[in-house]
This record gives sequence, structure tokens and C-alpha cells, in this order.
Amino acid sequence: MPDIAWEDPSCAEGNNCFRLGTDPDGNAYIAVNGQEQHAISDSLAALRTLILDIKAGKADHLL
Repeated sequence: MPDIAWEDPSCAEGNNCFRLGTDPDGNAYIAVNGQEQHAISDSLAALRTLILDIKAGKADHLL
């Protein structure tokens, strides 16, 4: 696995903690805290779009 710089976990209620990270090549990673070896990755632009879409309510139907 590449050298990933992980942010501190972002946690909701209970044990729902996620971590975001980046590597030196500019890739972005999302993982469940403690399960970083199973991260999903994409470009920083894709992660930015995902976060902005979630903030805009485009995933509200999943709640």
C-alpha cells in the first residue's frame, strides 16, 4: 500500500468513524477507522466532487 497521510478520524454517534487520506501521487483515500488496509481510492477531484455532492444533499435519500 502506498504511503498514505491519514487525517484524524471523523466520527458520528457510536463507532461510525471514517478517515480520509492522501498519498504523494495526489490520490485520495476513504477508509473505516481501523480498517485502513481496505481503503477505497480515487483522485482528489473525485473525492472533492463526492463531498460537495453529499453536502448539497444528493445522498439524502440514503439516510
